[in-house]
Amino acid sequence: MDREKFALVTGAGAGIGKACALALARAGWNVALAGRRKDPLIVLAREIGHINRRAIAISCDVSDPEAVADMFHTIEDEFGRLDLLFNNAGQNAPAAPLDELTWAQWKAVVDVNLNGAFLCAQAAFGLMKSQNPQGGRIINNGSISAHVPRPMSAPYTATKHAITGLTKSIALDGRPHDIACGQIDIGNALTDMARKMTQGVPQADGRIAVEPTMDVEQVAAAVVHMASLPLSTNILSMTVMATKMPFVGRG
Repeated sequence: MDREKFALVTGAGAGIGKACALALARAGWNVALAGRRKDPLIVLAREIGHINRRAIAISCDVSDPEAVADMFHTIEDEFGRLDLLFNNAGQNAPAAPLDELTWAQWKAVVDVNLNGAFLCAQAAFGLMKSQNPQGGRIINNGSISAHVPRPMSAPYTATKHAITGLTKSIALDGRPHDIACGQIDIGNALTDMARKMTQGVPQADGRIAVEPTMDVEQVAAAVVHMASLPLSTNILSMTVMATKMPFVGRG
């Protein structure tokens, strides 16, 4: 019998994180669900329980090193190991000209998108390195913005470019320990956060234009595919996007 598989999804309370957590559970994974608000995580954990998989809801601010350490202690106590981290938690700043961004707005995005991703990856790396059998997989949620920016998106774009470097460094450093690391860059998945795309968003030429979107379930299927590979195989970078969105030709 194959041994059980254990995953952690950050930012699991809604949107991409929720869709991926459910898809992983349907694919046979037990899932730790992390997010700032515990109530939606509890509801999701119950839903996963109906799929006959184990789920634990953990309230965690990924930008807080102590909170991340506590979360991984809980995972180790409850699951005994971790086979997959989907590093999904993220946030954005209000669209504003660069000279009008506040330090607090910049720092809030960097703290979650970059520092939080690092803290979770670091803790996962340590657990995957020490567990028996050794190894696991880390999937970082990048973005189309890891390649080209949208107007007035400096904090978000900068952090997503940094995630690409973090992904490659983890992939390199994880080789001796059977720790694979890849990145999924997502374009216009229709979540509540992205619903504004259907009303029109600023373009590089100054226009406001409606952009095509895709079903978030397609993102979830892509994450499950990346997660299902043997550790001898890695998708280092995947872009999944609405086919007709203005990405190719944007940069």
